[in-house]
Amino acid sequence: MVKVEVQYDGDLHCLAVHQPSESTLTTDAPVDNQGKGESFSPTDLCATALATCMTTIMGIRAREVGVDLAGMKIEIVKEMSSEGRRRIARLPVEFWIPCDPSEEQKALLLHAAETCPVMLSLNRDIAKPITMHWGASL
Repeated sequence: MVKVEVQYDGDLHCLAVHQPSESTLTTDAPVDNQGKGESFSPTDLCATALATCMTTIMGIRAREVGVDLAGMKIEIVKEMSSEGRRRIARLPVEFWIPCDPSEEQKALLLHAAETCPVMLSLNRDIAKPITMHWGASL
């Protein structure tokens, strides 16, 4: 169990403290939702959580199968719905992976990304397409 404390500082800004490490981060509402866009928005953090979780779980799996993912770059785009209640509609994720492992290793790494804890926790209505560029750099 991990505890995170959040303090509302006013003007749509929050300060979050990760208790185990005492690391902090701030949030602000996005410009298109009454904020100033001065920091990550909560939905930006959701997208960031997905990309970093996929990367972390892939890294764990890569260690197990002898693949070096050092230098891998990931881009995630958060797309909000344009109708109905405000929510995340799409989170396309694109990977540029410098190495070009075997087809079996690629399948294992893709499966790791597709089954990371954040992916499994997000609403199924959110489109989450994944594109992998093997043997490529951003």
